[in-house]
Amino acid sequence: MRDDLQGLEISQYELQSLTNLPVNAQLLIITNPLKKIAKSYIQKIKSSEGATVIFIGFATFVFSYILFDIIIKIFIAWITIPSWILLFILALWVGGFTQSILYLIWKSRSKIVKLNMTNSLQILLNDVERYNTVIRAIDINDQIEEAGNPEVLIKERASVIEALKLTKSDLVRALKTERILRENKNFILSNTELFVNNLATLTAMQVNEQATEHGRLLNEALQIALDVQYEMKRLQTQR
Repeated sequence: MRDDLQGLEISQYELQSLTNLPVNAQLLIITNPLKKIAKSYIQKIKSSEGATVIFIGFATFVFSYILFDIIIKIFIAWITIPSWILLFILALWVGGFTQSILYLIWKSRSKIVKLNMTNSLQILLNDVERYNTVIRAIDINDQIEEAGNPEVLIKERASVIEALKLTKSDLVRALKTERILRENKNFILSNTELFVNNLATLTAMQVNEQATEHGRLLNEALQIALDVQYEMKRLQTQR
């Protein structure tokens, strides 16, 4: 990602911090990290150090199994089934138990979000997703350009980046305001700076833009800003 895009995307951590809710929480599947480890291991095997990686992996597995077998024979010698079967059963049980815990945590977090979800928050979350999509689209476009396709160059890139910065600023203010009103239903807003948005600046930047990629990106930023402005006005009327 180019330097001018760094920090523009609203991350999952930042979004949860702004809303004080575990929004967009994903259920962690324990097999996914294992798949990543296996994929990384296979890639290392294919490299010039493949033989070393195989030896270390095999040695680690054998050592772990021998250690497990010794522990079983010392502390639970009454078990008659082979240690490798016991190890397999134990791995399945631990995996199933861990996944159950992760599911319960995810379910609890999802319930918290559902109980605290407001119409305004849902709209703002959708706008954040649209905004992040624009960032990712520009990043992909940059990669295509760097791959040797100069014709996809985004003209007036600085203007597009500035529009996105203004849009992020409005989104952050709107999310902060929504959180204040949600957590303090009887609170009368006194921080007027929260309602100062940059819509006029965005609109001025869009003037005279034609149907170019630059214009399309500016228009997307403007549409998000319009949604945010509407929600901000609705939030101001909630007293």
